[in-house]
Amino acid sequence: MEEKSLVSLGEDIVNKLALMLDRSTCGWRQLASMVSEHPKFRFSENELTSCSLQVLRPTGSPGRAVLAVLADRFCSLNVLLDCLRKIDHQEAVQYLTSSVAEIQISVQPQSQQAAVGSRVSLTCRAFGPPDLNYQWFRGKEEILGEKGTSPELILCPLAPVHQGHYICRINNGIKCIFSQWAHISVIRSADCSSSLLTGSVSGLFITSHPQSQVVSEGDTLFLECNALANPPAQYRWHHNMVPMEEEKSRLLQIPCLTTAHRGQYRCKIFNLYHEAWTDAATITIGPSSITDASWIESSLGQEDTMTISEHKIQHSTNRTPLAKQFYATDKIALLIGNMNYIHHTQLCAPIADVHELTNLLTQMDFKVVSLLDLNWQEMHSAVTEFLLLLDKGVYGLLYFAGHGYENYGNSFMVPIDAPASYTSEHCVCVQSILTRMQEKQTGLNIFLLDMCRKRNPNDDIVVLPGLIKVTANIVFGYATCVDAEAYEVKREDVTNGIFISFLKRRVCEDEKVTVMLDRVAEDMGRFEITRGRQALELRSNLSERRSLTDPIMTPENCSASSSARNLQWAVAHVLPQSLCLQFDCGVKVQLGFAAEFSNVMVIYTRILEKPKEVSSCCAQLTDFPEDVDVHMKKSNQESLLEAGSLLINEENLSSPEGPSLYTRVRSLQRLKNEFTFTTCLHYNYSHMNEEVQERQTVTVGKPLVSKLNLHEPRPSFSASSFICRDSLEFARCSSITEDLISAGSNACPHSAETDKKHQTDADFPYSSIGSNTPVETEASEIVDAPQPLVTGKSLPHNQINDTNYNFSDIYGFHSY
Repeated sequence: MEEKSLVSLGEDIVNKLALMLDRSTCGWRQLASMVSEHPKFRFSENELTSCSLQVLRPTGSPGRAVLAVLADRFCSLNVLLDCLRKIDHQEAVQYLTSSVAEIQISVQPQSQQAAVGSRVSLTCRAFGPPDLNYQWFRGKEEILGEKGTSPELILCPLAPVHQGHYICRINNGIKCIFSQWAHISVIRSADCSSSLLTGSVSGLFITSHPQSQVVSEGDTLFLECNALANPPAQYRWHHNMVPMEEEKSRLLQIPCLTTAHRGQYRCKIFNLYHEAWTDAATITIGPSSITDASWIESSLGQEDTMTISEHKIQHSTNRTPLAKQFYATDKIALLIGNMNYIHHTQLCAPIADVHELTNLLTQMDFKVVSLLDLNWQEMHSAVTEFLLLLDKGVYGLLYFAGHGYENYGNSFMVPIDAPASYTSEHCVCVQSILTRMQEKQTGLNIFLLDMCRKRNPNDDIVVLPGLIKVTANIVFGYATCVDAEAYEVKREDVTNGIFISFLKRRVCEDEKVTVMLDRVAEDMGRFEITRGRQALELRSNLSERRSLTDPIMTPENCSASSSARNLQWAVAHVLPQSLCLQFDCGVKVQLGFAAEFSNVMVIYTRILEKPKEVSSCCAQLTDFPEDVDVHMKKSNQESLLEAGSLLINEENLSSPEGPSLYTRVRSLQRLKNEFTFTTCLHYNYSHMNEEVQERQTVTVGKPLVSKLNLHEPRPSFSASSFICRDSLEFARCSSITEDLISAGSNACPHSAETDKKHQTDADFPYSSIGSNTPVETEASEIVDAPQPLVTGKSLPHNQINDTNYNFSDIYGFHSY
């Protein structure tokens, strides 16, 4: 069932559900207790008392009061159903499931041609609420008996009377949906002797082809083809022209779809003498198909209206043809979240917003660089590196969360070191970035700006960023309107800002970018707290149906700049290798590294071995470089939360070998030299009371984005500054390549092997933290070889709160 809020339930459903919950056993009290397992749905004593007192009112209902509270807190139907199952309220579960679940057809019947006397099978499969019933029709005539009430309609032996249009109706007593029409053509021997494959005549004739579909991740894909052949046909399926070795039947079934399954499917059908290919079926991974059957429901039982067949044929002639598939040559995203301003209001949401969007974009194959708290120089350098990653046909996405303003049509992102009365010279102009992106001939330019757009009274300068070209590929998604503020809710826990709270629900939809953002705007418009205060604004000249989910298709003649792009991106995601330190006392300490963002790293220490004579010991980190930001009071903590890391899943870092101490290192972009620190081992011998210390200095090179030296000035924004020559001798590229080679990676940017390595190691950087299991390595063996960027598993959405806000939270809004 799709993720819906209780707000979507109709009044009749709520009334009946409340009546079931008002019973003394297995009722509203048990439900309130069970949902309290979710912190944001927890009921206070006062709320429970208020619900209980509803019985004193003539029409009061405690069950309805509980449902109202859950609806106000944006509890989803899935959470409610899960809690009802846990308290074993089967009646409510069955009623709610059958009332709200949508019937969705996974396999549609296909038109076929077949010979007289053969066997034809029409298949229709659906999922959704329980107790689904099937009924087949030929034209407007209902097919009676068991044959007509099964998901599979068998016509055998096929006769001329069977020729016609067939449709299947699926219902559960409450809702009804119809399949598409399938036409059965009966081939007579006099009509086509070459198609009637009987006796000793050899041949092969395809009777049905696989059909294009739009399906959702996690669904099961069904594709079917059929042929008349003598000798009998054999089948071999191909995905994007690559053979699927195990798929050798006419029915292709793929459970639990992912984005890797999208593309074109064809089946090669062959026998001893002949070979043929089916038509290509394009599979798009996105939201489930919406089958509009309301037009046909109204016609049933009405003698003076059109027949079912006439309705359906009319409906099918109005359908939009299958959209053209667009491709990106690559997908690059730069995400910046500024929170800790020196002279301005501190913000809370950007850390959760950047983390959430990073994970979502990575699922859509974007190469993401995510950065927190950048000053002016670092923002300019980061943009320069971002532009280096772009090339012809690349999808480029820039997201910024922080303080900002808009003057004379230009938007400005405010760095954390901007003075109290800042002007455009202290900020970064978004439109200037756009003009440089256009010089790269990018396929799609997307800007998502989660900041205020009020005018800056201190700035009267009219910035002329350069002539904007007519490229018809620009999309601006502003979190708020012109001359208005963007808001976040002031809370103590980790929470998304208003914009990302709604964007994250839609951003992975396989829709044109502008359509997806329009839906986000509609969702925000229904949100009571921000209504009249903040509304998403969309500006676009996008003329094609380009989507963030479009697949990547690298040109065969991959340019040197593409190789450089992979290399440059991989460099920004290099984590130090895990290592083991052996101390003189016999204690072995393990050091591990995990990335929270591209410029935020967590170091964890763990005792692997200790001699029997050592009664207790712990390893703590100290003496960090002055360039980076380490909160000393929060360093060497027993939990990630105490260390200040709110987003990495601690379960993935835990080990049965013993507890860990965590230290969070921020502002890696300011690291000027190699990252060096001291590991201090504190231990006690069983026969001594005094503590003993041993120290080892550890150097791990320049981790993550620090290797790009964003603290250094870059050339001014000009087209020549960003041209990557075929020799790859653009700014610092040679030195970076030498760094990688000297580190033992043997990477050569000109080789196909290098490209393959970076596609393997770098294209999926945000994997589970468990994939970075430390390898025992002596300190002398430390190398600065590229490692995949590893971050914590995303916290569930109930921890990075959705729009779980009360009306009283309006006082906690802070403008960006």
